[in-house]
Amino acid sequence: MNEGEISTGLRLNVLLAQAGHAQLDLAQSERFEAYLSLILRWNTRVNLTAIRDEEGILTRHFVESIACARSLPAGIETLLDFGSGAGFPGIPIALCRPEIAVTLAESQGKKAAFLQEAIRQLGIPAKIHARRAELLTVAFDCVTLRAVDRMELAVMAASRLVRPGGWLAPMTTGGELEKVKQAAGAEFSWTRLLPLPGSADRLLALGERSVSSPA
Repeated sequence: MNEGEISTGLRLNVLLAQAGHAQLDLAQSERFEAYLSLILRWNTRVNLTAIRDEEGILTRHFVESIACARSLPAGIETLLDFGSGAGFPGIPIALCRPEIAVTLAESQGKKAAFLQEAIRQLGIPAKIHARRAELLTVAFDCVTLRAVDRMELAVMAASRLVRPGGWLAPMTTGGELEKVKQAAGAEFSWTRLLPLPGSADRLLALGERSVSSPA
């Protein structure tokens, strides 16, 4: 591990501490360092994320996604990251919550190729669904969404992929929350709203699907 990689891991842990979160252990830090390096390399030729500098990726993408991973309820065994893009929050969830089997759904071919390379290099036993998430026919314990196009339509589609008793976990803003709830439908009870670090308005909303809902 070179000096730059060590400083990257240290910076991430400082940012987590400033946000009131526990630091990563050494093995996790090294994998997040490798993930950052991969994003920076691929972002030169594939538009993975509009935030292209290290500090921006650490503060906006990594810290927020780690906070999401740690805030998900216990007992989740399967999770779908709907419209995964560069892997947020799905890859950080896989790194922080290895007990969860993560599926990354991304229909754009170049981004799906990046995700395939990322899970290979990071040694994550995640699956890639390189088609539209709406085409999936299996239900999950939890479905996450973050920065997807046409959020309300995506929430409508994602809600159908949550098993009865499972969780829909959109990362959204206070101003968009009511639209998100309406798009999910009456089967979801929004019992937890968790502020996300780095913004006064962004939050993780956790909606639990009624057990009596049809599969």
